[in-house]
Amino acid sequence: MKGAGRPARVGVWGIGIGVAVLLAGYCAWLVITDAPAWRFLVRLYVDKRFLKHTLREWGILAPVIFIGLQALQVIIAPIPGEVTGILGGFLFGEWLGLVYSTIGLTLGSVAAFGVGRWLGAHYVRSLVSREVWEKLGFIVEAEGAILCFIVYLIPGLPKDMVCYLFGLSPMPFWVFTLISTLGRIPGTWVLSTQGAQTASGDYLGVILFTAIVVAVVLPLYYFRNRIMRWFREQGVR
Repeated sequence: MKGAGRPARVGVWGIGIGVAVLLAGYCAWLVITDAPAWRFLVRLYVDKRFLKHTLREWGILAPVIFIGLQALQVIIAPIPGEVTGILGGFLFGEWLGLVYSTIGLTLGSVAAFGVGRWLGAHYVRSLVSREVWEKLGFIVEAEGAILCFIVYLIPGLPKDMVCYLFGLSPMPFWVFTLISTLGRIPGTWVLSTQGAQTASGDYLGVILFTAIVVAVVLPLYYFRNRIMRWFREQGVR
């Protein structure tokens, strides 16, 4: 009975990864051809007033569009995810912004993970920079949840590129999905809170909150490369 269920599960994951690869391929085609849809997406990212106006026009579809933008910024976006994280809180409030951002980031991370696993090391090495590969390439041999959680928790690491690296690792799909999502939540909450406070005009609150966050995470940010070097030298899996 156990053996009978395994092929079905493998088939479902295979279909999911295949869909993710097709989506990523379509996105890449939009970028390469500079299609109108791509130019529209870029304007949504860089022109915040246009984005807010567009989301208001779309009404109940606005959360869906925002989630899609968050997912795309993981895979192909031209700007850092911190900007869209703050924007989520600004547009939808602290908690809804957190929920929508988390859903989008998870979908984008899973898609990038699937692309890395489907296309293999040759494609991923051509995608990430040499510096990232030298510092974090050991991830392709990792399968432990602790390392994955730490990578997504520490600020300043290239989390989006790391999704592709984990796709090369033996880590199970569901483990990556769960742990990477949990690791992203604290940072996403911080950004969403900053956006919500800015939208309410509580600029003093933004300054105080940001100062507290910086004081807490600055040591992690400063020692981020050392922490990753320790994992690599210890051969933590």
